[in-house]
Amino acid sequence: MNNSTIIVGLAQSQAEKGDLVKNLNTHLEFIAASSRLGTDLVAFPELSLTGYELELAAELALDAGSSVLTELSLAAVRHQIVVVAGCPLKNGADKPFIGAVICFPDGRVEYYAKQYLHPGEAQYCAPGHRNYQFPVKGHRVALAICADFGEARHGQDAQAAGAGFYLASALISESGFAADSRLLSSLAARLEMPVLLCNHAGVTGGWAACGNSGFWDGAGRPVFAARGANTGLVLCTLSQEQQSGRFYPI
Repeated sequence: MNNSTIIVGLAQSQAEKGDLVKNLNTHLEFIAASSRLGTDLVAFPELSLTGYELELAAELALDAGSSVLTELSLAAVRHQIVVVAGCPLKNGADKPFIGAVICFPDGRVEYYAKQYLHPGEAQYCAPGHRNYQFPVKGHRVALAICADFGEARHGQDAQAAGAGFYLASALISESGFAADSRLLSSLAARLEMPVLLCNHAGVTGGWAACGNSGFWDGAGRPVFAARGANTGLVLCTLSQEQQSGRFYPI
């Protein structure tokens, strides 16, 4: 891991079904709170701007001209923080991507499309085909969206690209958390890098998300996790000398 300390905020937020305006306001609130707490990067769960509403994905899909994404970018610049938010993305075909938008403090905006889909998602969405990593304070971050972390190749590609840690935005329910947490722990140990998980709070897409956002160290040991599905911000401090976490209700 890079010698410099990086603070990553995991926004354990609750999405309102298909309500871009309300969900954007929630994002702006979390971004402002993250900035006040000295965060370098704040990440949101899978499809955080719309909720995990696959049947609405095509209707709600965003592109570079979206006013919602413009507002997110302006917030990233204003607060000098990297923002990773989830939304369906237009791709010029019938089906959108399950995507992430990455807004940088200098005004740049980049995108990532989930590559590995869960059963049932292909009915509504298309898979992406490119890995994505980005730099923050000298650290290289590998970005994953939910089922991506279940594919060994995705983690191997992140390691080969020189990632310092692995960040997964997801929707995980209580019944699925035990298996997924074992998977994430194993991934961290195999890649020898911290693995961070950002999960929803509350119900979205008919699933009751369990929260428990947090992270594992490069040996696969759990360092910190939110207790349950309370809405709030998990602050993860990562450096060679120290790895710690704290939960802030919002």
